[in-house]
Amino acid sequence: MAKLNPLYRFQQASETIINSSSANFVDFKSRSVKILSWNIAKNNYDPSWSKDFLAIVEQYQPDKIFLQEVSLRADTPEILELSQMDWVFAPNFIDTVTNTYSGILIATKYDRLNTQAILSEHYEPIINTPKVSLFAHYNLTKHPKDLLAANAHLINFVSDRKFKAQLQQIESVLAKHQGAIILAGDFNTWNSSRSQMLEEMAARQNLTAVSFTAKDTKKIKSFMFSKPLDRIFYRGFTQKQYSAKVIDNISSSDRNPLFVELSS
Repeated sequence: MAKLNPLYRFQQASETIINSSSANFVDFKSRSVKILSWNIAKNNYDPSWSKDFLAIVEQYQPDKIFLQEVSLRADTPEILELSQMDWVFAPNFIDTVTNTYSGILIATKYDRLNTQAILSEHYEPIINTPKVSLFAHYNLTKHPKDLLAANAHLINFVSDRKFKAQLQQIESVLAKHQGAIILAGDFNTWNSSRSQMLEEMAARQNLTAVSFTAKDTKKIKSFMFSKPLDRIFYRGFTQKQYSAKVIDNISSSDRNPLFVELSS
């Protein structure tokens, strides 16, 4: 039974980046980009998730997809629902019992220039594993500089000081980029100090938060009177009017997907 003990079962993954094996690349020539961000609660091998996800993709046709809490089997690292897109996955730990990675993923229809993943300095308790942030650069034909896409899952169940340390890691990458930015993810901003730190960082990097209607904002996961945990920020774009939506007709996760269309 020792192998079921979280101290031994969950281990930091030795792999930093896992890439898709094939993709259909096209140049980013559109003046707008459709974004989907979703914490899928490790359910991507559940048929109910596949049904939800494929229905969302068919209806909203996202160009870039930011997923948090993705499971990826180490022996067959494939996600059939993303077979027509380029994707990059950054694990933060591996479950040694099921031989399954957990982490975050960015999928896109466009050619990727390079990627970088950063593990948090501090670890979450119980399973004793870090969190991970993923960064990918893309060409933008209609934009003067390349796009930096960042997917973040912020550390939880720790002090605000440790939360701030991971946020500083993310900002250190964003601050070096001169072009457009899309930052999306689960920021675990369940108290006012965490929310304030995130918003101050966004302001320093000239990032704008995607604006949802009051009705849709209530559909985003939060705790008590906290601000939403899931957010999308952008720089170098404008939000297309009436495009932001919280998709709530899903059953495969306790988090609702966020969608928006941004114009350059």
